[in-house]
Amino acid sequence: MTHAHASRRASAPALRFLLQVLLIAALASLPWFAEKYYVQFVARIMIMGILAMSLDLLLGYTGLVSFGHAAFYGVAAYVLAMLTPAYQAAGFWTSFPIAVIGAATSALIIGFFVVRTHGIYFIMVTLAFAQMLFFLFHDTRLAGGNDGIYIDVRPDARILGWKPFNLERYDHVYLLVLVLFVLVWLFLRVLLRSRFGHVLAGIRVNEHRMRSLGFETFRYKLACFTIAGALAGIAGYLSAVQFGVVNPEFMGWHQSAAVMMMVILGGMGTLAGPVLGAAAWMLLELGFQSLPVAGSIDLGKHWQLWMGGFIVLTALLLPSGLLGAWSSLARQVSARRGAGPQTTANPMASAGKGRPLDRQP
Repeated sequence: MTHAHASRRASAPALRFLLQVLLIAALASLPWFAEKYYVQFVARIMIMGILAMSLDLLLGYTGLVSFGHAAFYGVAAYVLAMLTPAYQAAGFWTSFPIAVIGAATSALIIGFFVVRTHGIYFIMVTLAFAQMLFFLFHDTRLAGGNDGIYIDVRPDARILGWKPFNLERYDHVYLLVLVLFVLVWLFLRVLLRSRFGHVLAGIRVNEHRMRSLGFETFRYKLACFTIAGALAGIAGYLSAVQFGVVNPEFMGWHQSAAVMMMVILGGMGTLAGPVLGAAAWMLLELGFQSLPVAGSIDLGKHWQLWMGGFIVLTALLLPSGLLGAWSSLARQVSARRGAGPQTTANPMASAGKGRPLDRQP
């Protein structure tokens, strides 16, 4: 390895950190120069990014394929809706932790049963529990039935008479979403680099071996399932705040499937991949819905058909997702750039027949 190549590798983490800081600063400044629609759209991308990262903790890092993850997203949203009095505001500092704890508790109870299963059985049991919750809210008047519940007044963040932010303002909602998005990102970075995260990676590769080494894999998987449910609850609470309405569609199987597609599209087993997948999914959804009418066919009306085709092509051509394809391209470019200096620095490599250059005729 040449000195220049080593310097580039050493400076890469610093460059990534600088780019992350610049990205956060750019996102924080968005409400000051963008219109309301774009601010709310980016906020929604970050909310879906939180939900996708929470699923990737199960899917990409632990190898648990959950088809019912949106249930915890919906539970937190419903907790906020039911805590909000009619035509009054719930307290943010009480409703937020209660909603997240409600989602985490639901994940703990469901996880106690589902993490005992493996493979296709795990998939089916998570889907079954999610559908049970869906029809509990959809077919009963427990929480508004199929129509759901409207949140007439957003939560009040007042502390002893002082209001640090006003969630009736879309720009304040955006900044709250950004802060929580960054905190979730940092939390997952620390978690995955800890001993707990390494055990999860070991479970994904070979659970039987981890168990033989003395690790209580059931407890680790249950803790992971609960943490993922709590993080999904954060996204559900923020969605309820942004939209002002909660309905059973929040926890439907199609929502779980959409989030899984976001994770696969962006790239599993990374933090940036699910966020990239969420952004790509929502931009594609918006683009396909905006397609014009061609003859007698409304192309935008059938946007799900085009989205499905795109996902199929991505799975065939980019099996590692968008982030994996980008990383592969970056490695190829880096290898080509490093090939020249390495050849010059080692005369034996280019001399041919193992002789130094100065002995060539």
